[in-house]
Amino acid sequence: MAGSKGETRFYPYLPQNPKDPCTKAYKAYVAAGGHSAYATTPYSRVRSLYIICGSRLNAPSQQAAEELALKSCQATRNSYRVTTGGGCEIAASK
Repeated sequence: MAGSKGETRFYPYLPQNPKDPCTKAYKAYVAAGGHSAYATTPYSRVRSLYIICGSRLNAPSQQAAEELALKSCQATRNSYRVTTGGGCEIAASK
């Protein structure tokens, strides 16, 4: 599974800056060898001011990875209290 993008539900928007936390999280997700998931808020140029993301690497199962990635994304979204184009969704999992 390492190096695989897994099951992609939608292609996440990734900022061009390689030091951006969401870009780093997605690259770590792709490089992970076990069950992993990447969650993010949907990107809309009109409504999204921020991109919030979360991931879980090497979880015991794909379902657990998805649940924990969603929790991570939602916790980040709640802590920053920002307006985005929507709630957190699983973008990819394996």
